[in-house]
Amino acid sequence: MTSSKALPMTEMLFRDDAYLATAEAKVLDVDEAGILIDRSVFYATGGGQPGDVGEIEFSDGAKTAITTAIYGDGAKTEVRLVAAEGARLPAVGETIVQHVDWANRYKLMRMHTALHLLSVVLPFPVTGGQIGAEEGRLDFDMPEGGIDKEEVTARINAEIAADHPVSFEWITDAELDANPGLVKTMKVQPPRGSGRVRLVRIGTDLDLQPCGGTHVKSTSEIGDVHVGKVEKKGKINRRVRLRFGPAPV
Repeated sequence: MTSSKALPMTEMLFRDDAYLATAEAKVLDVDEAGILIDRSVFYATGGGQPGDVGEIEFSDGAKTAITTAIYGDGAKTEVRLVAAEGARLPAVGETIVQHVDWANRYKLMRMHTALHLLSVVLPFPVTGGQIGAEEGRLDFDMPEGGIDKEEVTARINAEIAADHPVSFEWITDAELDANPGLVKTMKVQPPRGSGRVRLVRIGTDLDLQPCGGTHVKSTSEIGDVHVGKVEKKGKINRRVRLRFGPAPV
C-alpha cells in the first residue's frame, strides 16, 4: 500500500556501472505502478531506451519476472520495477535480489553507443530516437538529399574498430544551461532533477553529450553494424535505422 510520507530517492546503480547485473535492494513501497526500491540495477525507461527486464529473487529462492522498470515520479528520482501480471509481490521493508537479463541489457548498451556514433557520422540535430536490442534508430533534421547507406555504415564501423574508450563525467544543471550546444536531441531532454547531469564521452573528443543511458566501455564491444533503412518522415526529417551485423548481400 502506498505511504503518504515522502519516500527516499532510488540510488541509480545503472548510471555508475552499466555492467552490474545483480544487486540487493530494499523494498520501499508497492502499489499499482510497481515496486519502489532503494537502489536499482534496472535501467528505467527513458531517453528512447526501454526499461530493463529480468527478475527479482526472494529470500526463499522464489523469483518474480520483471517486465520493465519505470520512474515513479516526475523528477525521476524513484525507480519502480513492474512485475509480471499476477506474480508474487514483495512486502514493504523486504530485501530482494535484482537480476537483470544481461543478454538483453548488453545488446541495448551496444546499440545505444552505436547510435551515439551515428550522430557523429551524421552531424545534424536529432529529433527523436529509439534503442532496441536488435535495431535502433535516430531521426535527423537534415536537408534534402539522399543518405549513402554504404558510406555511413563504413564510417560507423571504422569508429567502432578504432576501439575508442567510452566514459562518463558529471556537470551541474547550470553548466549544461551555459553550454546548450552539448544537447543534440531537440525533443528528448537529458535527465535532470538531482542538480547534475551525466555526460557520455567517446574517445578524447569524438563525441560528448548528455545521456542517462547504459553504454559499453569501448566502441569495439559494439561489433559490426549497418544502416538498414532510411525513411523520409517529413520535409526535412529523415529516420535512419541501425542494425547489428554486416549488411545483407
